[in-house]
Amino acid sequence: MATVQPSTSTAKPPPPRAARAPRPSRLASVLHWTLLAFVSSAALSRALTETWLWGYDGKWANPRQIRDALFPPSPLVLSEAQLALHDGSRPDLYPLYIAIDGDVYDISDGGMRNYGPGMPYSVFAGRDAVRAFVTGCFDTHLTHDLRGLTTAQLETVKNWKNFYSTHAKYRRVGTVVHPPIDPTSPIPEPCDKGKPQPSAAVGGGGARVGGGRAGAHKQA
Repeated sequence: MATVQPSTSTAKPPPPRAARAPRPSRLASVLHWTLLAFVSSAALSRALTETWLWGYDGKWANPRQIRDALFPPSPLVLSEAQLALHDGSRPDLYPLYIAIDGDVYDISDGGMRNYGPGMPYSVFAGRDAVRAFVTGCFDTHLTHDLRGLTTAQLETVKNWKNFYSTHAKYRRVGTVVHPPIDPTSPIPEPCDKGKPQPSAAVGGGGARVGGGRAGAHKQA
């Protein structure tokens, strides 16, 4: 009887299927279309308004403000002598600073035309002259001494600080340390060159210090 030999042939495996390209994730799609919409909007804004953000010129249109929000720099702690170096006389070495009730603000971006040497409000540069911000007395109240001021006047100080903190170009960079005020020393006398203002006059659109002398101060 004949013996059946087992077949030695092997079946060929089916050809491999072509790998499908991975689909982009939903997050990637959202980011793609968001970026495309932003670029298109910026290009259209530039064509129609000659600005990239439809005329917006606020705080978040400033790349430095965005950088500082994402990567906050370490706050400075200055003495009065260190702050005095920032009076605008050496802008190549020392940015232009002012201080209000201990808080220091960098006003280098655009501030030179009003606070730089020889400009109308240069008396505020490199010092904390918060009392003059409230009273408008630029000759005798260039001090951080707030003794004797009313509650409404002290509220004005808060509004000025808010103005500089939220300004599109200016920014708070730290504090200045003042020596203690001798409680027995005389309180600065009132003057007739400036008038206290209601706190509502400071901030939004019509801030002014004193009578007419500081009327442009807010616009700095």
